[in-house]
Order: sequence, then C-alpha cells, then structure tokens
Amino acid sequence: MPAAHLDALAASGLYGIAGPAGAGGLDADLPTFCNAIEIMAGSCLATTFVWLQHHSAVRALRASANVPLRDAWLEPLCQGAQRAGIALGGVRPGPPLLRARTVTGGYLFNGSAPWVTGWNMIDVVYTLARDEEGSVVAALLPSHAASITARSLDLIAVNASRTVELSFADHFVPAELVTSVVPLSQWQATDAAGLRPNGSLSIGVAARCCIMITGSQSERGQGRDDWPGGALRTELASVRAALDNADVGSMPAARAAAAEFAFRAAGVLVATAGSRSILAAEDPQRLAREALFLLVFGSRPAIKQSLTLRLAASPVLG
Repeated sequence: MPAAHLDALAASGLYGIAGPAGAGGLDADLPTFCNAIEIMAGSCLATTFVWLQHHSAVRALRASANVPLRDAWLEPLCQGAQRAGIALGGVRPGPPLLRARTVTGGYLFNGSAPWVTGWNMIDVVYTLARDEEGSVVAALLPSHAASITARSLDLIAVNASRTVELSFADHFVPAELVTSVVPLSQWQATDAAGLRPNGSLSIGVAARCCIMITGSQSERGQGRDDWPGGALRTELASVRAALDNADVGSMPAARAAAAEFAFRAAGVLVATAGSRSILAAEDPQRLAREALFLLVFGSRPAIKQSLTLRLAASPVLG
C-alpha cells in the first residue's frame, strides 16, 4: 500500500477523528466516525484497515491516567505525525497468547500477537497482555525492538495492509509506557461497548457492491427496482439501521447480519458482472475476497456463533 494513502489521511485530519480537539483531533461523535469508516472501506479496505487500528491507541491515551505518556503522544498521533497499530494477543478468547510478568520498573512481555497491521508503516503498537492476576496490561510500545520479531502473514484479501504476527521474548515494558491496567471483565465490557465501528467495514464493502450492481444492471438495460440492485439497496439501509440502533446485547447479531449481507452482496455482484468478475484486475473479485475477509475480521465468540447460524440457515446454502 502506498504511504501516500496514509499521508493523505493525515493531511485531512482523519488520524485525529477520535481525538480531542485540544490535542488537534476532530472530536467526532460515533455516527460521524462510522460514516467515515463506511465511505473509506468502500473505496480501499486495505487502507481503511491500517488507518482504523490507529484509533485504539488514540482512545486509550485520551482515557489514560498516565499524564506524561498522554502529553507526549496524543497530539502527534492525532496529527498523524506518529501512527499506531494494535496487538490484541493478550485478550483473545481462551488462554492469553501474550503474557505480562511484573518485574522491577515494569513488565516483561512474552508470547505472540497475530494480526498486527501496517507493519513498517506504524511507529508504535498499542499492545495488550495479561498479567499474573489475569488483568489486562495495556502499553504503547515502539514498533521495533530486538526482543520483538515480526512474521508476515500472506492474506487472500487486504494483503497490502502489511499484516504480521509479532512475537515477544522477554520484552521489557517500562511502567512509563503503560496506559492502563484493568481487570479482564472491565476490558471486555469496554470492548463490547465499542463493537459498532468495525461493522461499518462490512457496510462500506456492501454499499460499493450495491453501487456496482446497479451500474452493471444499467449497462444491460436491467436497472429496474425488481432486480437485485434495488432490493439490496433497501436491505442495506435496514442492516445499517440495525447496527446504529443496537445495544450491547444485540450488537453481535447486528454485526453478524452486516458481515453476512456484505458476503451475499459481493456474490450478487460477481454473478451480475459475469465472467469478467474472476479477472484479477477487476473489482468484483476483490470485493468478494474482502467480504470473505470480513466474515472473520473483528469477530468475537458471540458474533461468530450468530454469523455461523445465519450462513447455515441461508436459503442460498440450504
């Protein structure tokens, strides 16, 4: 992915969309943030994927009680002068992949964190590990160190995002770089309340499919409301509204519905566009691969269960 993509986002102020105005951020509300994600995801999902990870660090610093760390990093992150990724190995379901052991002056991190995006395009990694008590230790770490190694992941979609798996071997994390230490249950509650933005990735891909389906049908003189393009646009609005109106309890089902809809809309686009869809240079195959990617990206056990049940019950598959 060209660095110019990220430079353009920084120049427009979008690296600070989730940041406070006092630090040069846009202080945007959730609907504005989600709308921006949707527009960008329908244009270039790889760029959006890298950019989106950055905001976890911005939000963490904004809420952090570590004032020196916040003062040093929040403004350059909001300006896009410094850019962040995220490593979630410590809070994935099941035993933690990344552990933090308390030592004098901070922690030693050991383990791994898959799905770290934007490697060699980010300056810091907002990293989550679990300590001996099971609490989540969150820290803002420089992206390169001798005790951190990166293994590139070869993805079938958004491969331009430069996604890697990081391994930590007795990596010392000074207390000065820690943004918070909270019980796992508290982190899970915060995470559940923040599941909405990732749903906009699916909405953006689905919306692009709907636009292209309508264009393809018009080329063939088939632009009638009873053809798939019109029906899909109506369903798109319904799926988006369900995400907007979901609470913590209903959000997993709404996220699953958005991912399933994007997957189905991409399939309709491939069929509508015809045989050219499978040419490597064509957009339909790319969008289909991106929709496949979004079936698993940003998922949680409840989302996965709901999505699996939806796909299994689909008339297309049944």
